[in-house]
Amino acid sequence: MLETVIVVLHLLGALGLVVLVLLQQGKGAEAGASFGAGASNTVFGSQGSATFLSKFTAILAASFFLTALGLGYFAKEKAHQLTQAGLPDPAVLEVQQNKPATDDVPVLQGQQQQKNEAGNNSDVPQAPEQK
Repeated sequence: MLETVIVVLHLLGALGLVVLVLLQQGKGAEAGASFGAGASNTVFGSQGSATFLSKFTAILAASFFLTALGLGYFAKEKAHQLTQAGLPDPAVLEVQQNKPATDDVPVLQGQQQQKNEAGNNSDVPQAPEQK
């Protein structure tokens, strides 16, 4: 239950961060405002908008990192419970052994008979003898 709440908060925080970053103006936009262009059109005053959005973005970013740490903790606990229950560690991968490449080489019937007559047990086709 708590894990689900943290996942929802994490997703909302990620979306909120994207929106807040897109709403903020770049540093180049402040040069025109310093000469009086557009300072009276802001809702929060001449500098209130920039500081309000900056502070809110910092708070949202901090909460985003905290929820990420919380989700990491829950993932570690879940993996620990699986190993305690006798299940293999999910972080360990099983590597399958590859068959030798000679198993994939087709052998013609005539070559198979020659190998059997010669007593050659190798799966690698032999080059014909030159006379």
